[in-house]
Amino acid sequence: MEIVRPQSRRNFLSSSNDVVSVPTIPLYRSAPALEVRLEDFESFAIDRLRVLKGISDGLSRGKKPEEMEILVKDLWKVNMRHQHASEVLNKDIISHFVLRLVYCRTEDLRKWFLSMESALFRYRFRLLNAEAQRAVLDEFDLSYKAVSNVEFESIKEKLGQVARSMGQPSPTADTIFYKVPFEEVPELVAGRKVFINQGYAYVAMNQVVSLVATLFRSQLSKTLILTNRKWTSSIREQERHRLTPIVEALCSSYLGPDYSQSREYADISLKDIDQVAKSSFPLCMRHLFDKLREDHHLKHGGRMQLGLFLKGVGLNLDDALAFWRAEFSKKVGLEKFEKQYAYNIRHNYGKEGKRTDYTPYSCQKIISSTPGAGDQHGCPYRHFSEENLRAALSRMGVNSRAMEDVIDKVRNRHYQLACTLTFEALHGMPCDAGINHPNQYFSDSQKILQSKKDSSV
Repeated sequence: MEIVRPQSRRNFLSSSNDVVSVPTIPLYRSAPALEVRLEDFESFAIDRLRVLKGISDGLSRGKKPEEMEILVKDLWKVNMRHQHASEVLNKDIISHFVLRLVYCRTEDLRKWFLSMESALFRYRFRLLNAEAQRAVLDEFDLSYKAVSNVEFESIKEKLGQVARSMGQPSPTADTIFYKVPFEEVPELVAGRKVFINQGYAYVAMNQVVSLVATLFRSQLSKTLILTNRKWTSSIREQERHRLTPIVEALCSSYLGPDYSQSREYADISLKDIDQVAKSSFPLCMRHLFDKLREDHHLKHGGRMQLGLFLKGVGLNLDDALAFWRAEFSKKVGLEKFEKQYAYNIRHNYGKEGKRTDYTPYSCQKIISSTPGAGDQHGCPYRHFSEENLRAALSRMGVNSRAMEDVIDKVRNRHYQLACTLTFEALHGMPCDAGINHPNQYFSDSQKILQSKKDSSV
């Protein structure tokens, strides 16, 4: 791919022959000969990233395969559409190769991308009709032959036993089976979902997804290593002023609203700040708020994290100054507060310096922070010890059963999902979208509480 400036036009796969030759699901074997506008380079990747992160959240929540199929279909429809239908395929291909570049850079990034792209491929393949699935098989250039009628009859009973063990009807003569070396379908073998004879697994057409998904994963794993070599040896340095900053930022991008302005159900004043802190602040902000009330001081990281959050939920500048002044003056005195701290508060509201309208921190930014000794900021689900986290959750009112679910997610490093489960436990309502931003937590909480209040009137 070649990245071009906005005024340049892309060379799309415009001829009918080109479009027909590409399978329904691209296999992404090599980067296409396309010119890509710089803004498309980033926006296409962000749209695909929304799909992959949605899949990750769905899998973490333990959704069933049929639920995941529906989820993937909806995620793809919402995020991967294009105003020109003829360009949807190009968006698919371009976005994959951009994210391949983004996620090739470390082992952890490669592992996540490989898992999510393989899952996406699997569910997209399952959604294809039989003809389109065979087209993908042809693209893999598989040498497997369908089992003949004579051979089928000789093993029919064995195939039926396997099918019945999975609660499926016995196969008929119309069912297509492929004879595949058993080591190429480890998932089916491990699940005892295939009949094995003399080193070969007999794979039904409706099980072929396991075979192609394994091949796709193996292919992608190898190309991620090659992409990493190209990135470190040449691309990173050559594109240091243009693409490198975008590539390095994309994997930690927050994909939702910035909450720089207060939203519906999100306006607070000093008189009710303590009440809403208890009812609607996420744990990361509740902890900072409580420590500020307790110690009358926060270090810079904590002031930024809590201060911008309060700005985003509607605390105006005058009230913010009064709030921080009341607390800090108890520790450092009024004069020192005005000299050393008041400027930064006005600065966060865009009233000093470059007058930038700073946005509240997202979960991703908070999770990736590195609090030092004496710091209170960061994500409690990541940065607290298990003992301290349990104590904090108990103070919030999380019951023991829900707490174990939260701790389980933390142990598996699903920090945002742990926060989502906390939200659901405290509000008694599902949060299907997941928690991606502290201000989203607050806004959604206020909506639920207001709805309950209205219904009780």
